[in-house]
Amino acid sequence: MVGGGIGGLTAALCLARAGHQVQVFEQADECVATGAGIQLSPNASHVLHQLGLQDALMAKGFLPKATQVRSWRSGRLISETTLGDAAVERYGAPYYHIHRGDLIETLAAAVSAEANIHLRLSSGMSRFTQSADGVRLVAGGQEHQLDLLIGADGIHSSVRACLWGEQQANFTGNVAWRMLVPASRLSDGLIAPNATVWWGPGKHFVHYFVNGGEFVNCVCVVEKAGWQEESWVEAGSKSELRADFAGWHDSIQQLLDQSDDGTVFKWGLFDRAPMQTWGINRVSLLGDACHPTLPFMAQGAAMAIEDAIVLANCLSVTSDVVVALQRYEDLRKARTAGVQRGSRRNASIFHLSGLKAWLRDRAAARAGKHSMDRLYRYDPLTVGLDTTIR
Repeated sequence: MVGGGIGGLTAALCLARAGHQVQVFEQADECVATGAGIQLSPNASHVLHQLGLQDALMAKGFLPKATQVRSWRSGRLISETTLGDAAVERYGAPYYHIHRGDLIETLAAAVSAEANIHLRLSSGMSRFTQSADGVRLVAGGQEHQLDLLIGADGIHSSVRACLWGEQQANFTGNVAWRMLVPASRLSDGLIAPNATVWWGPGKHFVHYFVNGGEFVNCVCVVEKAGWQEESWVEAGSKSELRADFAGWHDSIQQLLDQSDDGTVFKWGLFDRAPMQTWGINRVSLLGDACHPTLPFMAQGAAMAIEDAIVLANCLSVTSDVVVALQRYEDLRKARTAGVQRGSRRNASIFHLSGLKAWLRDRAAARAGKHSMDRLYRYDPLTVGLDTTIR
């Protein structure tokens, strides 16, 4: 496994629990996460609970009561869908908000405690070759002989580049801001315990609690041209962010007021078209390495987590590695491509104005639950354990 992020660590745990010996090659000297909050919908939390991580998720995460969509200036409620206990009853698992660092820490602790996993830090991949008998990987200056290789190394995947050549990711015309605001600075009741998205012309603003409710995670997306960098750590200007959301609702202004200079970051949003083929023989891909997903459906991490368990399931039902990896790809391509396309489509829908926005708002309440059902009723724990392609 190349990559020690959410997808790679989850896949390592799924494979190890299925009885496989796993090596994880991570180029950093520790498993850390840049970024801030992420949303874990029931289709993902099913897998994490199966891995025994429920207590840690409950301790470090936050359980939102609903999703809400509001109008950017008036605050008018456009649509609302209940989560909380209703999500558990409807989908069989909860919906979490959690800081990305807390999730990585939880996964890394579980990996460290797993005898079947060898986590190799400071071991960036240099190259690999494969034969009918296995894969020879050079990472961290050492050579390793493996039965198979999975690239879980993100949108700029080295494994993908070795398989298919260097391919430039596409700038989407959107730049995302992120910040964490201490909840203690905000007046009581200002931020509801929900996942809230505010739709406005050419931009949108998302906020929700993380760290057990200690912080409000904010992600603010603005259409911009000419972006060159793609980074989670480029410092942003608080004054520039305020200018981007001038005239928005007072709740947004109060969040911006309570943010700290030096803790506001921005990054360009890039993606790729769905791949026709992920892997070759004994080498395949997982997560953003094969289906980088924009954050407009909150499904990027969930898709990687789903990949992890389906991969383990496919490798558990046949000893033929090439057959198992092809089956994994066949089972996952349509669903992940659908999420990629849906996320890209939402990038336009969220930012409509005028009559188109009015028509969108009228349709939003009806569409919300149907969209959730399609995503969250998928049970990755069972996919790949029989001969049916889903």
